[in-house]
Amino acid sequence: MLGKRPAKQDRRTLKLETIIKNLPTIPDCFDFDADSQFKIPLPMFANDAWGDCVIAGRAHQTLRFETIDQQALISISDQDVLQEYWHEQGGGRCWNKRPDNGLVVLDSLKSWRSGWKAGGHNYSIYAYGKINPYNHDMAKAAIYLLSGVGAGLLLPLAAQNQEVWEATEGDSGRTGSWGGHYVYIVGYTAIGPVCITWGQRKQMTWAFLDKYCDELWGIVDDKNYWPLSSYIDIVRLNDYLNSVSQGVCHD
Repeated sequence: MLGKRPAKQDRRTLKLETIIKNLPTIPDCFDFDADSQFKIPLPMFANDAWGDCVIAGRAHQTLRFETIDQQALISISDQDVLQEYWHEQGGGRCWNKRPDNGLVVLDSLKSWRSGWKAGGHNYSIYAYGKINPYNHDMAKAAIYLLSGVGAGLLLPLAAQNQEVWEATEGDSGRTGSWGGHYVYIVGYTAIGPVCITWGQRKQMTWAFLDKYCDELWGIVDDKNYWPLSSYIDIVRLNDYLNSVSQGVCHD
């Protein structure tokens, strides 16, 4: 099911290119799962029955973050995903309250910074930043350096029957004619990004990303993972986060 609500704009939102420095050579192709020592599963996370794509995408990314942080493959259940999904809609974490109205990605990212529970443990991120989806070099750098990115898509009806998601014209290619969806992008090829959605890997073209992506997010998992000599400018990132907490806006 689809469950990404319209993108929210906030002038304070960090632009990722402002905290990435000294980029290394970015490979022409990259696949986090192919490079991992773990065989990472591709659960549906109940997204076939609920519009929980935003939390399902978070769960897929959390699985991969923790193979780095813990050197282990953690367990995340459908129930973990659904309880967080319902909680972020204001329904609490109780099974007897089941809203299914989708989520605003930006609001959900803010909530992720405070943490969410999966398998009895709390997992949080340190920061997130917007990426211009038309800047393919920056998108590839973020996928490569940050273990993937999150993408909000305004899917066309044509995507329902495409083996590879491609940009198309006509009524079936109209932006958002199917609805809003969120996916975790795990890698990229010469053709375009590769995402995980509905329990499978899905190739899309760069032209598809250009036409249908209305929000692309780089997510910084844990600041301790990024020493000051790394590609994330932690000093500048911390200055930004401090200024936002004090109500300073960034154009």
